[in-house]
Amino acid sequence: MIHDYLLPKICQRYLDYYNHQVRAQGSVREMRRILIGLDIYFKKAGAPLNEISIQQVDQFLALYNTNYSIETAKLNRSHLRQFLRYLYLNEYIKKDLSPLVVSPPEFGRSKPPKFLRTHEVQKLFDSLDLSTAKDLRTNAAMHLAYYLGLRPKEISSLTLDDISFRQKEIFIRSRKNGSPAHLPLPDNIIKAITAYIVGGRPQSKHRALFLHLHSPHKPVSRANIPILIRDCMLKNNLPANTYWLRHSFAQNMLESGASIFEIKEMMGHKSLDSTKKYLSVHIKLMREVILDETL
Repeated sequence: MIHDYLLPKICQRYLDYYNHQVRAQGSVREMRRILIGLDIYFKKAGAPLNEISIQQVDQFLALYNTNYSIETAKLNRSHLRQFLRYLYLNEYIKKDLSPLVVSPPEFGRSKPPKFLRTHEVQKLFDSLDLSTAKDLRTNAAMHLAYYLGLRPKEISSLTLDDISFRQKEIFIRSRKNGSPAHLPLPDNIIKAITAYIVGGRPQSKHRALFLHLHSPHKPVSRANIPILIRDCMLKNNLPANTYWLRHSFAQNMLESGASIFEIKEMMGHKSLDSTKKYLSVHIKLMREVILDETL
């Protein structure tokens, strides 16, 4: 059904635009499913899409997210925000509804974000055989996750055009907060990416940075990045996942003296509340920031 469904013109135009911006086919499929669901919802309601209200958006999401996990439901809301923003910027709807699409509150977060110790991270990197294309690819992805705190989606969406070796910058096109960002590229990440491009990346017409190693060498999806890194973690008996590297990045920034606002920008958080959760990782820093104590 998803392949044969004929979307309204405005939805198809956005999907073409989204495909050009993101290029990750897994994300494009997810966006297409949501657009199909939204179109079906409005057809059943007998209401035109250009008169969409936030109440209708909330009702649609409540139905659409019924059988999804909390994390997937968040991703679905993010996709819909982007579409609503597109409708507003293209004057298809009169009001920007995207900021009004909010997540339900999460109560009782019992555990702080988990992170890896320095020796565990070093063990991960040391375990890679940098003479193989697979490990060169994993090494580059882990550098981006650990030293820049990038999400799997942000890593998988990178293209060769997003990297400036001369300026030592990387351009993150699609962030969860909706704001693209230019981030500095430390020398160790430049070396890891260069080693992968020269010694591991297949020749391909695709401009995506990370490709499958087997023909036809298509771009990896958002779901592939955690698998690459998890395999390395399992090999080293570390009960961790890709996000532990991202959390480790935030922890390292805290310990180096970065402000919570600097961490928010680097992490690409939409809300400061998302960043504050990292304060609970480090009790001393939490007391200094929240209680204004000098310890």
